[in-house]
Amino acid sequence: MKHKTEDKSSWAIGGTTMIGLGVGLIFLQTSVLLFIASLFIGIGVGLVLAPILSKKKSE
Repeated sequence: MKHKTEDKSSWAIGGTTMIGLGVGLIFLQTSVLLFIASLFIGIGVGLVLAPILSKKKSE
């Protein structure tokens, strides 16, 4: 079992959410739906990357 400090794969969700937020703020003046879509895309990418990063670390 890994310690919390060793496994950084959980940072992928927060990091990509922040990227989605930043991209969404650029599109905020254009469309609110693009802002929300950017956030959801960021969260989705993070949720996909987290298990992949976790699996690579355990090998």
